[in-house]
Amino acid sequence: YAHRAQRVKYAWSGNNQKMASYLLLARVFASCSCDQTIRIWDCRAKPSKACMITTHAHDSDVNVISWNRRDPFILSGGDEGMLKIWDLRQFKKGEAAAIFKHHSAPITSVEWHPTDSTVFASAGADNQVVQWDLAVEKDEDSVPGSDADIPGDIPPQLLFIHQGQTEIKELHWHPQLPGVLISTALSGFNIFKTVSV
Repeated sequence: YAHRAQRVKYAWSGNNQKMASYLLLARVFASCSCDQTIRIWDCRAKPSKACMITTHAHDSDVNVISWNRRDPFILSGGDEGMLKIWDLRQFKKGEAAAIFKHHSAPITSVEWHPTDSTVFASAGADNQVVQWDLAVEKDEDSVPGSDADIPGDIPPQLLFIHQGQTEIKELHWHPQLPGVLISTALSGFNIFKTVSV
């Protein structure tokens, strides 16, 4: 019942909070693997029944996942450079709630913001750290030409791109300083704060 591949990453559920009709407890965790799946596990169940839900998540390796601390969402990043948001209330359907394609190489790290449940960051083998906000929507009432400097293929949820590192491996939000990120890479580590969050 385990993943059929060697490389597996794990993420524990949120902070024991009741969210709508969905209860997340520390006994539940998610895993992803290069078998292209995300699985939800219950530590209390017998080993043969511990895997509660499996979904085919990406068309390539699923490299990383992060479980939102406040809402029933899992963020995943794949080898194809895609980011997907999974609503756990709809997880059995196997359809992502949102899909973002900005990175041009495999996703190497993702993490939800510790206090803002709509904000997350991603890092990729394209040497970019990107900050996102799901609360941002395209302004349909904007004046034509006012966004002339913004390419049409950039999602409105993309807030900030940090570059200058090579082979970024991991990123993390500071737990107490809003908007502060640390990223580690072959070229060293960066600590930075954006004005967006």
